[in-house]
Amino acid sequence: MAVDSADLPLLDLLPQQDPVSWLRRGEGLVGWGVAARLETSGPTRFSDAVKWWSETVARADVEDHVGEPGTGLVCFGAFAFADEPGDSVLVVPQVVVGRRGDRTWLTTVSVEAPALVATPAPQPPVGLVFSDGARNGEEWMSVVAEAVDRITRGELEKVVLARDLIAATDEPVDVRWPLRRLAEHYEMCWTFHVDGLFGATPEMLVRRERGLVTSRVLAGTIRRTGDDERDLALAATLARSSKDLEEHEYAVRSVADALEPHCSSMNVPEAPFVLHLPNVMHLATDVNGVVHDVATSLQLAESLHPSAAVGGTPTPAATRLITEIEGMPRDRYAGPVGWMDASGDGEWGIALRSAMVTEGGVRLFAGCGIVASSDPEAELAESQAKFVPVRDALGAD
Repeated sequence: MAVDSADLPLLDLLPQQDPVSWLRRGEGLVGWGVAARLETSGPTRFSDAVKWWSETVARADVEDHVGEPGTGLVCFGAFAFADEPGDSVLVVPQVVVGRRGDRTWLTTVSVEAPALVATPAPQPPVGLVFSDGARNGEEWMSVVAEAVDRITRGELEKVVLARDLIAATDEPVDVRWPLRRLAEHYEMCWTFHVDGLFGATPEMLVRRERGLVTSRVLAGTIRRTGDDERDLALAATLARSSKDLEEHEYAVRSVADALEPHCSSMNVPEAPFVLHLPNVMHLATDVNGVVHDVATSLQLAESLHPSAAVGGTPTPAATRLITEIEGMPRDRYAGPVGWMDASGDGEWGIALRSAMVTEGGVRLFAGCGIVASSDPEAELAESQAKFVPVRDALGAD
């Protein structure tokens, strides 16, 4: 049902227990409570989820008086990057509040409509201490150097290597604290939380809405300095960088190839634009198409994952190399995260600039695309820049 609460930020509605979110520039969806839940894993995790959601929708008795994408029955999901290890999850919240433009709506599942009021403000993490994850900086640069050697020998063209950072805390983290700060400082990104996975991703893996499909590809990164004139010069350098343009071309090509079987027409721009974020700049391309089959947004996400932006090129060789040398489980990092409604419309981002809430704190992730011309020290600096959004969001004001 439509509601009159357009002046209240959606994240302010979230309770501490079982929150989910998908927001950009104040619009999107938040929810809480668990009406239904699926956990799955392995190579059939996407098909398991599609089947479960189809059965759940078929059993549901839905009244939808708003008729927008994201109204009616909605699930939120987060999927493991690889077949093994890692669990994937779909959650149907008991309460969902959505906003698009000047329209706000409320969906409930088997519960009375709650009063939409601001909840008590979350508190920052207590006793926050950062430490290296699976590999320290020197060890990770050695892994990057090995990847460059393998690429130079012709085994593959590109591989995306990730590393983690551990944030230990004295008490369990209230995920609403970093969510609010990420939404405030990275409003051009999609701020998300599903089942302990949270972050602010700049990369839309796929959006399906009334027959139109969009995918935003990011590959090629340069760190900002904070000096506007200097950053404009760096943006121009990024736009001309052969290394970054090569990396970006691989990523765009993999997305276009994956979407083409599902689309009657597609628009793939010839050149990327530079996306300016508070801490970094990326080469970006928006690929658009018209869907001609019945594939849901989640099935489209499955066909796109992993793209060259998070895996590499060729994908089978890149994912094998990731398993061989990366040295850590990615779990849901760089996997699809987002939402889907009963019609199959939805938005699925890539879980980048992200972290997982753990029993002892938070595990942060960052990754870099490695090609033949990559420099290990430069890649380490890039990975450190990509930790900044979540690392800063965890800190106190």
